[in-house]
Amino acid sequence: MRLTFLGAAGEVTGSQHLVESGELRVLLDCGLFQGRRGDADRKNRTFDCAPESLDGVILSHAHVDHCGNLPGLYRAGFRGPVFCSAATADVAEIMLRDSARIQEEDAKYLSKRLKGKHPPLDPLYTEEDVDAVVRRFEPLEFDEWHELSPVLSVRLSSAGHILGSAIVEMQVDGPGGRKRVVFSGDLGRRGMPLLNDPALVPGCDVLICESTYGDRVHPPPGDLKDALLRIVTETFDNGGRVVVPAFSLGRTQQIVYFLNELHLSGSLPDVPVFVDSPLANRLVSVYRRHQERLDADAQRLLRLDDDLFGFDRLHNVYSRQESAALNHRKGPLVVIAGSGMCEHGRVRHHLKHAVSDPHSTILIVGFQAPHTLGRRIVERQPRVKIFDRLYDLRAKVEIVNGLSAHADTPDFKWWFEGMASEGGIGRAFLVHGDPDASRALAPVLSDYCDEDVTIPEHGESFEV
Repeated sequence: MRLTFLGAAGEVTGSQHLVESGELRVLLDCGLFQGRRGDADRKNRTFDCAPESLDGVILSHAHVDHCGNLPGLYRAGFRGPVFCSAATADVAEIMLRDSARIQEEDAKYLSKRLKGKHPPLDPLYTEEDVDAVVRRFEPLEFDEWHELSPVLSVRLSSAGHILGSAIVEMQVDGPGGRKRVVFSGDLGRRGMPLLNDPALVPGCDVLICESTYGDRVHPPPGDLKDALLRIVTETFDNGGRVVVPAFSLGRTQQIVYFLNELHLSGSLPDVPVFVDSPLANRLVSVYRRHQERLDADAQRLLRLDDDLFGFDRLHNVYSRQESAALNHRKGPLVVIAGSGMCEHGRVRHHLKHAVSDPHSTILIVGFQAPHTLGRRIVERQPRVKIFDRLYDLRAKVEIVNGLSAHADTPDFKWWFEGMASEGGIGRAFLVHGDPDASRALAPVLSDYCDEDVTIPEHGESFEV
């Protein structure tokens, strides 16, 4: 069997790994590379996996760095099935349509801006490409072995990362006999709201494992609901507004879930809450459709409340006019809007109107990358630039950590121990991590492996 690492090798984005055994050619994930525009465009338009000869794609989950280039793969000649969980199929369709819209808008904008200096730019793909690849989705039930061909069987187990995310177990028959391969996808954390913990799976001949946060220990989730109640109550009493920059997939649903619990308990102030993210609002419908995949606490709450993501003070905002009107609304309110790092989307408009108000609060609930507006707010810089204008930062800044959806070192160790206790691990490859994170996780994993852990570089192939 041959493994070739075509994305997320030595970096955190663009997950894509080719498995070949005899005549079988299967791709694990097909994500978008995200980075500097020129590098990203070049990498995303190039496929070194011979798309037209692939037998299929197995998709771990629906984050765009794992699924986002499936329409591009189709455009390049792929015509096979895409296997994934039912929830992943539903989430991926929404994410891909949103990505196609962004691709087309960006291409149109840049073509207009560079008119006369550059040939017209084409999007990576269009909604027609999304339509075509979505028709190739073949959902698989969790926790069951599926014989996809005479030489390939697959089982999906919960990865606990986002709704529908899966650990992929493969049994591959080839010239060298049967090999058992496990692909972690993105491994989630234990004890997080809404999602079940990652599943423990038996050992394998080959492990392909992510390493995003393999070099750190997350702060404990703690009582995030109590922190949210305190922040909303204090800001309500001050007559201000709470602005929450949040990613549309996962983070927004977690926050709304907590607010709904607080509302049901009668402890949430009588404050209107607005979710100003059409993408997040569309994704909530998928959470409602797949409520059986949520954790035990959510199942208990469902016996009291048939809608975990809605209450009478919650309002979903769709149009730009509705969004703009919020900034002229009087009185306290909570607004949750994208993007998570404050670099794009509607949240910038809400920040512009709140950032200089000492009665208001900016609630940061996720990692803020260097050189982003979110990072400058976290650093409490005295002045921040929004839409090319400097504003005094007088609003209160609250930072609530502990909502990361990625496993940390203790989570990885727990998961590796589970595999080692049921058959052990033969050879292991660490992907989807910055070099420092992968190197830090390698000695932790090596304690459970028969061979030295490999950190592949982009394009490297290995016979296993």
